[in-house]
This record gives sequence, C-alpha cells and structure tokens, in this order.
Amino acid sequence: MAMLSVKDLEVYYGSIHAIKGISFEVNEGEIVTLIGANGAGKTTTLHAISGLVKVKSGSVDFCGNNLRTTEPHKIIRLGLAQVPEGRRVFAKMTVQENLEMGACIRKDKAAVEADYKAVFERLPRLKERRKQIAGTLSGGEQQMLAIGRALMGNPKMLLLDEPSMGLSPLLVNEIFNIIQDVNKSGVTVLLVEQNAKKALEIANRAYVLETGGISMSGDAKTLSQDEQVRKAYLGG
Repeated sequence: MAMLSVKDLEVYYGSIHAIKGISFEVNEGEIVTLIGANGAGKTTTLHAISGLVKVKSGSVDFCGNNLRTTEPHKIIRLGLAQVPEGRRVFAKMTVQENLEMGACIRKDKAAVEADYKAVFERLPRLKERRKQIAGTLSGGEQQMLAIGRALMGNPKMLLLDEPSMGLSPLLVNEIFNIIQDVNKSGVTVLLVEQNAKKALEIANRAYVLETGGISMSGDAKTLSQDEQVRKAYLGG
C-alpha cells in the first residue's frame, strides 16, 4: 500500500482549472519527483496535499488518513511536513528558535532533544549559527534551516518545493546530498523541482506535469533518457 495516494485530484483557482484529475502514488522509503515547467501545477499539488488550497474533487490519502477532511495543522501531526518554496524561515528569529518552531507540536522532550542533535549532525552549519538571526543567513543556509525545521517535526514524509531555487551549483549539490541523506535515514520524500536533471538523478520514480495534468511517469533513470523529456527539461 502506498504511503501517499492521490487520485483524480481537481483544483480550481476561480475559473482557472489548475489541476486536472491527476493521480499518483509515493511508496514508503522512496524519493518521488514531480517535474515540469513553471505554471504546470507542481506547487499547487503540494498545497492540495497539505490542505493549503481547496480541492474541488478527488482523494488524498496519507497512511490511511483522508487528508481532504483533515485540517492543515493536524496533517503535520500525522507525519507529513512541507518545506515551502522560497524557504520561508522566520527571518527575525534565531536558527535555534526556528528549529524550536518545527518541534512545537511535540511533547516528547527527550526525543526532541535527540532530534536537535541529529539535525546538527546532519547540518553542522546550523549548529555553528544556532544563535544567528535566520534572515542574515545565506540562501543555502536558509534552505538547510527550512529542511532542519521540518525534520524537527519528526515527519514520515517530506514535501520539498523547489529546494534548489536561487542557489549556486555548488550549493545545489549540497542540498541534494542532504535530501538523499534524509531519505536514507528513513524519511520518504516527494520532491517538486524545476532542476529536472538533479531531481531525476536522485529520485526513484518521476511524474511529468504539463498544464495541470500528468503527461508521463515512470522510473526516474528511464525518464532521464527519454528524448522528449531531455528536449523539454534537460537541455537536449
């Protein structure tokens, strides 16, 4: 059984039909990526899963829970955390305070403390800057903080929205290495990413979104060799 199952999802923004009946699954332990051009519906799909936009019809099931009838803050408690596009750290808070916000729903103090240590081991730059104001961090460091903050909620699955946006090639590689490391630790990943080449390199499976619909799907390595995908998303 899939950890996340999306079936016949329909989303409208007023009269605009943004998501047109898409269906896909993410199995436990996988990295699955949604790739596509700007405006294809990738971010809207993540927001629909997280309960941040209203779904017209279709179903979203996570670990046996119907997310369409679940409030966003309760979705987080089920173990589904989103790292938003543009990082959206709390700019006037310290790194430490941002991480504390990620753990605010948890009561298990000993486990939270263990997760602080785990985040600092995985992201040592955050430990070095734990007292620094988040808004003064570099773009790459803010992305690390956004990932670390999400991990403090002890998620079963991470939804990552354009984690490489605005970063240098060197930092892009570092962020993708972190995503792989997080996945190897047992966290399932649904990755929305415009850098299709990097996404397909680390993903198990992929779905191609075009104007609100899924045009192709399959094994990520196989799709990366597809002529149509290469021309449209990989630079030929």
